[in-house]
Amino acid sequence: MSEQEEKKAPEGAADTSQNEVKEEVQKTESQAEKAEAGTQPGEQAAPQSETDESPAQEQSAAETDQADENQPFDWDEFEYGIAKRSQAEREELTQLYENTITTIDEHEVLEGEVINMTDREAIVDIGYKSEGVISLNEFRYNPDLQVGDKVEVLVDKHEDKDGQLVLSHRKARAIKAWDRVNEAYDNEEVVKGYVKCRTKGGMIVDVFGIEAFLPGSQIDVKPIRDYDAYVDKNMEFKIVKINHEFKNVVVSNKALIEADLEEQKREIISKLEKGQVLEGTVKNITSYGVFIDLGGVDGLVHITDLSWSRINHPSEVVELDQTLNVVILDFDEDKTRIQLGMKQLEPHPWEKLDENLSVGDKIKGKVVVLADYGAFVEIQPGVEGLIHVSEMSWSTHLRSAQDFMKVGDEVEAVILTLDREDRKMSLGIKQLTPDPWTDITTKYPVGSKHTGTVRNFTNFGVFVELEEGIDGLIHISDLSWTKKVKHPSEFTSVGAQMEVVVLDIDVENRRLSLGHKQIEDNPFETYATLLEEGSLIEGKVSQVVDKGCEIVFENLGIEAFVPKRHMQKEDGGTLAEGETTDFRIIEFNPDARRVVASHTEVHKQVNAEKEQKEKKQAKQAVKKIQTNVERSTLGDIEQLSKLREQMDENDEDEKS
Repeated sequence: MSEQEEKKAPEGAADTSQNEVKEEVQKTESQAEKAEAGTQPGEQAAPQSETDESPAQEQSAAETDQADENQPFDWDEFEYGIAKRSQAEREELTQLYENTITTIDEHEVLEGEVINMTDREAIVDIGYKSEGVISLNEFRYNPDLQVGDKVEVLVDKHEDKDGQLVLSHRKARAIKAWDRVNEAYDNEEVVKGYVKCRTKGGMIVDVFGIEAFLPGSQIDVKPIRDYDAYVDKNMEFKIVKINHEFKNVVVSNKALIEADLEEQKREIISKLEKGQVLEGTVKNITSYGVFIDLGGVDGLVHITDLSWSRINHPSEVVELDQTLNVVILDFDEDKTRIQLGMKQLEPHPWEKLDENLSVGDKIKGKVVVLADYGAFVEIQPGVEGLIHVSEMSWSTHLRSAQDFMKVGDEVEAVILTLDREDRKMSLGIKQLTPDPWTDITTKYPVGSKHTGTVRNFTNFGVFVELEEGIDGLIHISDLSWTKKVKHPSEFTSVGAQMEVVVLDIDVENRRLSLGHKQIEDNPFETYATLLEEGSLIEGKVSQVVDKGCEIVFENLGIEAFVPKRHMQKEDGGTLAEGETTDFRIIEFNPDARRVVASHTEVHKQVNAEKEQKEKKQAKQAVKKIQTNVERSTLGDIEQLSKLREQMDENDEDEKS
């Protein structure tokens, strides 16, 4: 036998043995199916004898056996004991299995149930094959979380490296937060939030997973002194503002408190009466007054109603949390405003003022307030008098009250007026010194010369102070005899010393007329003979104007005016500023202190005098020749001819 035949023989034997095994298995399956077909689920098959089988059953069994013989052999069932299922059975089993497992997607938001809690974590069931674990830090806004609560979670991962389902409550809240925030804002709902930290001007609050801003003024109706006391606290808020563009949310706890207090305020105010005395607690102190808590409603005590005495700040009288009595001055039921007072509980200090005090009495007090118009002096607590700035000095040159005193100074004054009904008093301190005008005519008689200080300027003159309380006016026309002063600032300056002469005294109106030019004699009277018309004087051009120029006769100290047509020089030019030359007086008015001069007239007169002199000399020569003509000889005629020629040459030289 060949090797090929030897190899084929075992293979044929193996096929024969396999067919035998398949037949045995088919018989076994057929018997099992018959048994199952005859037994209902949940029932035990009753043993039957071979004699009990009907012909129909026998026929059915035969058909089944025939069908089983045609089916292929199931090796899986033979080797592993697992019988194959029909397609319908498989689909049914698959459906049953899938119904027991929830299908979820990552990043999906679901609702879960807290089934257990530890000190640090919460176990949440979302119907998946395993539960998720969430840190309790994500539930800080809800300290009342307990087993059985429904919470929203986001599926972060199906499984982490440990096979654990990863869930996040914080992310789920953030996804739906804006919808919840807008809904709560539209419906004016009260929301819960967790105060995370303090920031500039307020607090940061976690609301639905969104960081909202809680202004410091919206934390409570009472002023907050310690913001840190609210950190890590859960509170209720009302959403008062949403900025959709910048995703900003503003919440308020004060709005909730005010809503509760509003009705309480109206009830309390309805029972109030003017003049009623109540006990309250100092709630807040401001620069303008004090807020008092009357037990659910606040009232204001203005700074002027705290004390009869003048105070700079309410903290000088009261302090925070102090309990005190106040009187109701006025209230507004509509606006729920209450005006309170403290000083009204005590008698007015004016009622304690000495009855014997009268006008003219001297008193002492303390300067409590300074103003530009005067100073307020406190005579006794709650009683003040005003010293007007005009009553601080006899001087008519008014100054500020700060020039005489400062706050806190103890001063003595005289009572000028006293009105007990209107509770007003005016005082004066200049009355403590003699009035300088009482002997003004003796001390400063008309015509006397003095030295004073320039205090002020006006367009019409200068005010000069001779002593404290004695001021006089120098009119602008009395400043100089010779200079034309347009404004006093051209002549002197404030603070300068100036010699003056008393011109007139009006005691009744307290006016003193002074003069400065009167210190010297009137130069127009002194130099009248030198300034006669036709006089020739040397002068200097000080200023050139449109209509001419102004000149000064320096040796006389007098100014004069030269018209433009009189400024022409002998060579045809015009006078310039700073040029010194001779001038002829063509007009002089001592009363009007007016002097008009001319330079043109000077060289015109010189030429006229020269021509006149030459004509006179020529006439004399001709007359002499004529008288001697009869006695003349030939030699004389020649001499006369030479004289004529010489005169002609002189005329030509002068013309050239």
